[in-house]
Amino acid sequence: QLQASGGGLVQGGGSLRLACAASGRTFTGYVMAWFRQAPGKGREFVAAIGLSGDRGYYAESVKGRFTISRDNAENAVFLQMNSLKPEDTGVYYCAARATTVISYSRYQYPYWGQGTLVTVSS
Repeated sequence: QLQASGGGLVQGGGSLRLACAASGRTFTGYVMAWFRQAPGKGREFVAAIGLSGDRGYYAESVKGRFTISRDNAENAVFLQMNSLKPEDTGVYYCAARATTVISYSRYQYPYWGQGTLVTVSS
């Protein structure tokens, strides 16, 4: 089970920190990722992080603004979002896959959280 939280309404230029807490199993050996889905659009990759947490992988649209991190002791992953833009609006989902290989494809992630809504006003 993955539970995402931390979404909300923020003005453009503001910040939010999303959290994804895992329960029922240990996700220490899993690649973790964040995806988002804007109204009327498909679900797109935002960021992913490997098992050790020493490096994040990002969509071009969020590079330099978003930072993914993980706390294996807490079985959780986070997404720090700075300099938010209206185009960042959407439902943000955390996801996991039981492998060491990073994937940018939503179809490679079998485990999903329920999503948390982020709304950025202009």
